[in-house]
Order: sequence, then structure tokens, then C-alpha cells
Amino acid sequence: MKKKLIQHTSEYFENLFQKKPEHIFLSPGRINIIGEHVDYNDGFVLPAAINKYICFAISKNTNTECAIIAKDLNEAYKFDLKEDLKPIDKMWVNYILGVLHQLKNKGLHQGFNIVFSSTIPMGAGLSSSAALECGIGYALNKLYDLGLTKEEIAVIGQKSEHTFVGVNCGIMDQFASVFGKKNKVIKLDCNTLEYEYHKADFKKYSLLLLDSNVKHTHLTSGYNDRRNEVEQGLAIIKEHFPEVKTFRNCTEEIILELKEQLGEIIFKRCHFVVKEIQRVQDAVASLQQSDFEKLGQLMTETHHGLSKEYEVSCDEIDFLVNAVANEKHVLGSRMMGGGFGGCSINLVEKGSENELIEKISEQYRNVFGIELKSYKVKISKGTTEYKK
Repeated sequence: MKKKLIQHTSEYFENLFQKKPEHIFLSPGRINIIGEHVDYNDGFVLPAAINKYICFAISKNTNTECAIIAKDLNEAYKFDLKEDLKPIDKMWVNYILGVLHQLKNKGLHQGFNIVFSSTIPMGAGLSSSAALECGIGYALNKLYDLGLTKEEIAVIGQKSEHTFVGVNCGIMDQFASVFGKKNKVIKLDCNTLEYEYHKADFKKYSLLLLDSNVKHTHLTSGYNDRRNEVEQGLAIIKEHFPEVKTFRNCTEEIILELKEQLGEIIFKRCHFVVKEIQRVQDAVASLQQSDFEKLGQLMTETHHGLSKEYEVSCDEIDFLVNAVANEKHVLGSRMMGGGFGGCSINLVEKGSENELIEKISEQYRNVFGIELKSYKVKISKGTTEYKK
């Protein structure tokens, strides 16, 4: 699949520009084993890069002109680096322009031609946007020796989303895309960006994503609303417990004590965050001990928190999680990503995937009239240059 993606992207570039691309880069999507919606709440997350990629075929120009071609969309955008870069009404372009806007300040002043194509499903919560931002940042850093660290590339990707796209996202997606390692999950401290790798050998289990094939429109508004709600919550907590600096050093006891002051909605949001930060720690311990039953249980607990307390799930995803709850080959299941659609991530016994996909697809079709998509994913390395 990877080879085919590289071949198709390169050939497309060659047909357009009448020469082979000088460089090929691959930037992966990501999963998050656990730790959802805590990346902007000073928590820890447990993401990993996966074997779904955006491929970039790229060559330098001798002038300041740039051409970016989105092969899958059959769309192109051309501009001059000397221009003042501002957001436009094509969303995919803005992810890239936001990165270039910052790279210009880091010394980028020469143009390029890029063709990109992807095997990361759009709208499935696998962070195709972070792969796009980080792939562009990483490629141009290499091409023009801008001297950026991996961490700086991740932060540039995040800032692009804040400034040119308007989503106030955390750092997790970009970090996982750049720092991913084969068969390793990253325990990332979203506060300090300190991180450690943990072996992700699932032995007789594998990760299966079930894609609801829906994306409800309140993702961006719902996401920004949640950020406001937890910020209000933390301010109330600090009023009563000044020693609490972040959700990380807040306890469930404190949240329960302040239930009345927080009010019903903000209480639920804060309770989820504090519990989820703890679940990440428990999940790391489970991985180290190869206690996959415990890991699956934690994933399922996370889903119930996301659905009932943080309220970022939807009927379709809840259905997918509930549908596998009593399947003996499934250890755990939860919604993954920002919510309101996208995928469920499932820890399942190897060899049971096809039968499970068939069974759940039929049930899902009968209830919602929607075709389910599924992806068997492996944990892969982060953004890199492809050497033939």
C-alpha cells in the first residue's frame, strides 16, 4: 500500500512537471490509545503514528513561486512566497499556508512544487490535518536546511491550526506524527512536551478501527465549547483550592467536593478530565505488564466518560462501542479523536477482525443505513524522508 502510494504520487508529479520529484516524504496519521481531550488540559496522552500516510513528492524552484497540488482532490493552489500569506476559502490550503507563514520567518524564501496524496481516511479522526502540516514543515526544513527541531515542527503545525484554520487544538496530533516510532506508543506530557516511549507489543491482539463514516458539524464548535467549559471549571477549582495549578494535581475528591459550585455541566467535564488523566497512567502500567484485559477495560471506561460526561460522542459511535461490548474477542472499545463522529478504536484478538467487521457492519447498516469502513492499523514510524 505504501509503495503504491509513493509510486502514484511520484508519477502524478512527473506528468505535471515533466521531471521526477527530487524528494519523497511520508507523514503518518495517528491513533491515541487513551487520553482523549486531555492534551489541552495538562494531561498525559498515549498516541502512536500508524501505517497510513500522506506522501509528498517535492522539488525546489529557483524562484519564489510555489505550486501545491492535492492529487486526491484534483485541486491546485499556486502563489508567490513574496506575497503576504493569509487564510483563503479552501480549507486544505490553509493548513499548509499556516505552516508556510511561520517558515518564512524561519528563513524560507525559495519556492517549490509539491504533489501530495494520502491513504489516511479524511474525517475519521486519524489526524490527516496534522500529517499534512507536519509533512510540509518537515519536508521544507530538510529541503532548505532551516535548522528546525522535530519539536519545533510539531509546534509550527499546531500553531497553523490555531491561526489559519481556527481550531484551538492541543499538541498531541502533530507530536505523534513527527515523533512516532515503530511498535512504540508515546507517553507525552502535554504541559512540558517531555515524552517517553513505551513498547506496544500487543502480542495476540491487534488494533482495529471502525469508521462510523459520519462527521457531525459540531466538531469545531463543540471542541471550542469544551475548552471554555474546562477553563471555567479550573478557575473555580483554583478559587477554592489555590494549591491546584492544573488538572493534573487536582483529585477526584476535590471535584466531588465542588460539585455544587461547579454546576452540573462543568462538574461532568472536570470529572472526566481528572479520571482520564489517571487512566493514562494506568494504561501505561497495563502495557508494561502486558495486561491487555486491563488496558481494554480502561479504553471502555474512557468511552463512557467521553459519551456521558464530556458529551462529545454521538449515536453512531455509541452504537459501535456498545455493539462489540459482549464480543468475546474484543477486550475494549472507545471513541477516538475529537468526537461527534469518526472512528472507534478496538483492541481485538488477532484473527477475529474479519468476522467482527462483517457482523458489526450488518448491524450498523440495519440501524443507520450507513456503510461501515474499517482499518486494521499497525504502529509505525513518524514523518520521514523516503529513500529508495
